[in-house]
Amino acid sequence: MGTQRRPRPNFLPSKLRQIRQQLNASQSEMATIVAERMSAARISEYESGTREPNLIVLLHYAQAAKVSVDDVIDDEAE
Repeated sequence: MGTQRRPRPNFLPSKLRQIRQQLNASQSEMATIVAERMSAARISEYESGTREPNLIVLLHYAQAAKVSVDDVIDDEAE
């Protein structure tokens, strides 16, 4: 394992917000879709970029949007 920080996806927060909006879900509703014990505040942190979701959360976002996880995290994908 290296000591360098990994690059963060620049567009991840906006993509997560876009997925939620396409689902016509509030942050509270999205929290329920993503995980049983997640709060709307956590969804807000993901969408503002102050916190990064783990892989399982990203998988749930991708499944809800019917896209691949690569589409969600890859800055080159729309």
